[in-house]
Amino acid sequence: MTRATIPTAGREWNNVNGVSATAREKRFDWPLCYDAENLVQEQIQAFLARNDFAVGLSERLRLETGTLMIDWVDNLVVSVDLEPRLRNTGFTDDRLRQTCVAGQRALWHPEAMLPRVIVDQAASGVPHPTALAIRVDSVSDFMTAHRIVGEPEGEPLSRFRRSAASVESGFRFEVVERRGYRGCAPEQPRPGQTEAFLKAQELWKTRRRVFEDDGEGFRHTHALLDRVIELVGCDVACHVVFAEERAYWERRNRAAQIQKGRQDRLGLGWANHDHHTFRSSRAHFVDLMRVLEKLGFERRERYYAGAQAGWGAQILEHPVEPIVAFCDVDLEPDETEVDFSRQLLPPSKRLGTIGLWVGLHGESFLEAGMHHLECRFDHHLVREQLASEGIATMKPFSDLPFLTQAFTEGERWLVRRERAERLRRAGLIDESQFRQFTKEGAIGSHLENLQRKGGFKGFNQKSVSVIIEATDPRRHAG
Repeated sequence: MTRATIPTAGREWNNVNGVSATAREKRFDWPLCYDAENLVQEQIQAFLARNDFAVGLSERLRLETGTLMIDWVDNLVVSVDLEPRLRNTGFTDDRLRQTCVAGQRALWHPEAMLPRVIVDQAASGVPHPTALAIRVDSVSDFMTAHRIVGEPEGEPLSRFRRSAASVESGFRFEVVERRGYRGCAPEQPRPGQTEAFLKAQELWKTRRRVFEDDGEGFRHTHALLDRVIELVGCDVACHVVFAEERAYWERRNRAAQIQKGRQDRLGLGWANHDHHTFRSSRAHFVDLMRVLEKLGFERRERYYAGAQAGWGAQILEHPVEPIVAFCDVDLEPDETEVDFSRQLLPPSKRLGTIGLWVGLHGESFLEAGMHHLECRFDHHLVREQLASEGIATMKPFSDLPFLTQAFTEGERWLVRRERAERLRRAGLIDESQFRQFTKEGAIGSHLENLQRKGGFKGFNQKSVSVIIEATDPRRHAG
């Protein structure tokens, strides 16, 4: 493994070596794991060579959705003979794997964004993977899209379901769906579990988002979240909340609707998501952190762009549901050493890019919804495909051998007059800006096109500063 040369941070979920949480959040050392990625790609290609359905799907993923097979793979089942090679490239025992079939052991790479690998005693001596599973939002949607007949293992809306899409000469291609579950075996739902899931889903889907006072909004949100967690537990609640947050964002973003339609035609959904970005005011950033903590998120790196760009971000990752949250906030130049994820920030006399966006549109976790969803693609291919659909993509703000990122052009949203008037009365925008925003609206959201290589899990702080500045609403008169 080699270390990336841009500032980024990392840690293992299960082995923190006695380092305190706050110290881990200041580390900037996510590695480049090309050896591990190459080994996984080698195994994927070996499987595709033995399953015609899988190789056909791999080609359709590229041509019809601009995505790559590796970014959909949930797990591979390989011979135990491969285990030494896996461990030599950084794979280790997955201690959070909740269940596994007898004779199998799950490995994962704690420092790389790569599929899990299941080593199987029964496959001893077989030089190729005996099974490959991709993750989708809905197994039944995938089966319908590909005219696959059969009955999935696992009850509808349970934590884990799977279906064999194709078994050719003993090589099994599966599709799986997960809800707050990291294991690999279907479970029988407890009495009332399905009803509790549907109730939790409905509560979050229909929740109130618009409040005159955002403090009241977060109090209401916390109380509702407590009910959802009581119904289904924090891991499944995380799945419910983020599925609904994606749906809310998608309804307000044309690029998202078009790309989601492309992926849904293959029965995939949004299971290729990379991270979810929320923007917050200074006053309510700690409230946002409390929401994510309740859902079971753990903090990763914390960025202090400070005097360089006027912003900061806390990145969090869920140990069970594969979700990363990237949370932005305005920072003053002298706040680079403040733990703003735990310490309430005082009011500021000016608005940076993030504070202005929140002032115009609302808190991301309330009225506005996410600023963007970032998904993993073949970067250049999906850019061309979206262009043919009338969706333009901005210049990449990260263009590195192991990380390429670009926003689609921003979706312009109307600005509620009362929001703009509140900013004008506070002296945070001037009369000209007030007229501009109330007449023309302001950029609201994007879809982000990302491609990672080397299993790289981190972010490029300097490049994020560039795109935050480039998307400041004051720079985009209609």
